[in-house]
Amino acid sequence: MNSLFQPNSPEAPLAERLRPKTLDEVVGQSHLLGESKPLRLAFQSGKLPSMILWGPPGVGKTTLARLIANTADADFIPLSAVLSGIKDIRDAVERAELTLQQHGRKTILFVDEVHRFNKGQQDAFLPFVESGLITFIGATTENPSFEVNSALLSRSQVFVLNALTEPELGLLLERAQALVATNISMEDEVREQIIAYADGDARRLLNFVEGLFNAAASAAINKIDEAFLQTTMASKLRRFDKGGEAFYDQISALHKSVRGSNPDATLYWFLRMIDGGADPLYLGRRIVRMAIEDIGLADPRAQSMALEACQIYERLGSPEGELALSNAVIYLAVAAKSNASYNAYNQAKAFVAQDKSRPVPLHLRNAPTKLMKALDYGKEYRYAHNEPEAYAAGVDYFPDDLNPPQFYMPTPRGLEGKITEKLAHLRELDKRALEKKSKK
Repeated sequence: MNSLFQPNSPEAPLAERLRPKTLDEVVGQSHLLGESKPLRLAFQSGKLPSMILWGPPGVGKTTLARLIANTADADFIPLSAVLSGIKDIRDAVERAELTLQQHGRKTILFVDEVHRFNKGQQDAFLPFVESGLITFIGATTENPSFEVNSALLSRSQVFVLNALTEPELGLLLERAQALVATNISMEDEVREQIIAYADGDARRLLNFVEGLFNAAASAAINKIDEAFLQTTMASKLRRFDKGGEAFYDQISALHKSVRGSNPDATLYWFLRMIDGGADPLYLGRRIVRMAIEDIGLADPRAQSMALEACQIYERLGSPEGELALSNAVIYLAVAAKSNASYNAYNQAKAFVAQDKSRPVPLHLRNAPTKLMKALDYGKEYRYAHNEPEAYAAGVDYFPDDLNPPQFYMPTPRGLEGKITEKLAHLRELDKRALEKKSKK
């Protein structure tokens, strides 16, 4: 079995030594692991489905995978999407086939940070998940709806893991102290600051207190007060709101602050995420999405500015690139807002999906051959540039048997105000042309 899952050595980090060995030792995730809760029932049944474990860092995704390795009657293969590629996936599948042939055992394939695999790499799992050769378990800090292929997602159950609460972090702190620092006490204020610093992340908490306890032991300190905490570990302390919000809640707050035209709140949430270690280019992709979804044609410059900010970050890195991204989100926050094109896209997409396949009208068809011309392809087509105002008034561009629907409803805000005026003028030209045609 992979050395990652071998028994802990005395030199292992504190977080590793405190890693739970049974479900009952797991701190947090009671909504999944409590009595009669879904993940506990799956463990007890021994029939584990393929699954995605989604949650912020340090909440137990890898721990649960290790527990599955210890309890399931299956071979266990761990992969990291950061370090692995298609070859590693093929090797894992070959090992799974050999295990099934020689020992009659199935295989659990655990992929940490599965969102870092591209579409092709994720697709490589599908036939083996469907055949039952492997039980797939993916761990991700990103929303699987956006980062995991829909085909793989549809074949997996998604379990959402929550950031640890302050009482749960307090319990972990007590366990750590009991294991490595029974002769060291700490003031209540120190305990509160440590828990606030951890921000719901068990690994962050344990790594921090391990360094703190080592520093106290080296200084022959048997009680840690605020002064010692500040002087010894100040370089690691950062401000976090207690009960830290999960990553996906923060991106939602950022998006809604932009949509709500509040530049100060926008900047706050953007920098909260940067400070918390979010990938700036991931934020850049979300900023581009905000420009498309919530600003649209009310200010097309927003989309260009968002894309340029991503390119600047790719070229310059931090901190200049982060400043470019902050410029973009501030601009988006103060820009005119419209979701008219976003709504039009969704409505048109839904309409086309449920509508029948209608033929292209003859006057809109291309006629590169004599046969096509003989069949009236392109007949009576009016070239708009040769018409007054470069507009062929009265021409219908929809299929002949379709009552023209209206998807795009521009707002009066920003550039869309001008678009509204232009469309109204063109509709009036259409009306006059049709009236003139009916009188003939």
